[in-house]
Amino acid sequence: MNVKNLTTALAALGGLFIIYIGVAFLIAPQSSASGFGLPSWPEHEGTAFLAVKGVRDIGTGLIIFALLPTGHRRALGWAMLAISFVPAGDMVIVLSNEGSAGKAFGIHGLTAVLVALTAGLLLRERPAAPASATAPAAVTRVPAPAAR
Repeated sequence: MNVKNLTTALAALGGLFIIYIGVAFLIAPQSSASGFGLPSWPEHEGTAFLAVKGVRDIGTGLIIFALLPTGHRRALGWAMLAISFVPAGDMVIVLSNEGSAGKAFGIHGLTAVLVALTAGLLLRERPAAPASATAPAAVTRVPAPAAR
């Protein structure tokens, strides 16, 4: 598997995964919230904040799938680098609110690193050379002058 196929697969898996997380937060917010890492969760009217997280995650995944089919690999790389701020921010939020350090680093920190690594791989890709540039130049033979 070449690097382009690997980065495409990583971007697509990341997009699918974060959309899945977002849908889970919309469908079953309280049960999904327990895996986030914070010690307490909003109740009653406060559960709307869990839906906000779900919508944010779905939007994040849709950004990846909006750019992936266009072939704009550098734009996808920059977008994923920006997206890596979200799980990094989630990690800081969990840590600063007496949440689980294991979940903060193991879920959010690891996710931020993987998204940033995928972004780095995308940004390091070189554009494919045009077909005419890779084909060997035609050799023109000039006939030798006739002997006298």
